[in-house]
Amino acid sequence: MPNQIAVVTGAGAGIGRATVRMLASYGFDIALLGRNAQRLEDAAAELQGSGIRTLTLGVDVADAKALSEAAEHIERELGPITVWINAAGLTAIGPVLSLDSETLRRVTEVTYLGSVYGTQAALTCMRRRGSGTIVNLGLAHPLRGLPLQAAVNGAHAAISAFCDSVRPEIRALSDRIDLTVVHLPSINTPRLGWSRNRSGHTLKPVGRVYEPEVAAHAICQAVLGHHRDIWVGASSILPSLINGLAPSLRDRYLAKNGLKAQFAAGAQAEADDSFDESVEGAYAAHGPYEGIPLREQGRKPLLLTIPRRMGLGAVLMGLLGLTAAWCSVRRRS
Repeated sequence: MPNQIAVVTGAGAGIGRATVRMLASYGFDIALLGRNAQRLEDAAAELQGSGIRTLTLGVDVADAKALSEAAEHIERELGPITVWINAAGLTAIGPVLSLDSETLRRVTEVTYLGSVYGTQAALTCMRRRGSGTIVNLGLAHPLRGLPLQAAVNGAHAAISAFCDSVRPEIRALSDRIDLTVVHLPSINTPRLGWSRNRSGHTLKPVGRVYEPEVAAHAICQAVLGHHRDIWVGASSILPSLINGLAPSLRDRYLAKNGLKAQFAAGAQAEADDSFDESVEGAYAAHGPYEGIPLREQGRKPLLLTIPRRMGLGAVLMGLLGLTAAWCSVRRRS
C-alpha cells in the first residue's frame, strides 16, 4: 500500500516543521509549503533516510491561485492528497489603534485567508475521492481575548466560524472528509520573535508554554482520529467556563493582568518582522523559550476532545454545585 500524502503549510519552522517530523515518523509522504525556500529544504533534508518522499514548494498562502496550483502539482508528483494541515500564520501585537490597515490586512490574509484558501485547495482534491482530513489551527481559551492581540484573535475566531459553516456542507455531500480545529496554548516557536510588535515592550508567551512537538502530537491525533475539535492542555477548561458563565469577570481580569502577562523584562529591541519577506536565518521548530515537552514525567500533555471537555466540565460544575450546597448548609447551621 503506498504512503498517504500530507501537505503542511508553514513547514519551514515552528509548528509546521515539528508536524512534518512527526508525520514522517508515521510514514506519510509530505509536501512542504512555505515562503522560505532554504528552510523548506533544510526541513526536507532532516527526513532523508526515513523512507518517505518529500516535495518542497515556495508558496505564499495568501495567494489562492498559487495554493490551488501547488495542490495540483502535489497530486501529479506525489499522488492523491489525503491530509492537509494549515500551519502558516502571522502575528501583530499592539493596541488596536497602533495597527495600521496594511498590518491588519496582512495578518488576516495569511492567518485566516491562508487557512481558507488551503481548505479550498484541499477540498477540491479530496472531493474527487470523497475522503481526507483537513486540520486548521485555533487558539485555546487562555489566549482568546488577550489585549493587544486583536488582529490574530480575530483571524483565529474567523477560522473557527469558517470551519463551523463548512462542516455541514461536507456532510450534506456525504463525503468522509474531516475538518478539525486544533486549539493551541502558547507554543515555543520562533514566530513571536518575528511578529510585528507595536506594544513598546519586549514580548514573551502567555501562560503555560509547550514545545512544538506537543502541537504536532495534537495535529497528528486529529489526522489519525475523527475529531471536530481538539484542545491542548487542561488549562483551557476554567477560562472557557468563566467566559461562558461570567464573561465580564474575565474582561476585568484581563484588563488588569492581561497586558503585563505578555511583557518580558528589558527594553524592546529592534527586530525584523516577517510581514513583507520571510525573516532570514536558520530557524527550526523551537523558539528561545522554555516549554513543556511532549512527555513530562512520563505523561503526555492532556488532549481534550469534545466528549472529554464535556465530561470534565460536568465534573467541575458538579464540584462547584457541591461546594455551594455545603456553604449554604454551613450558613444555616
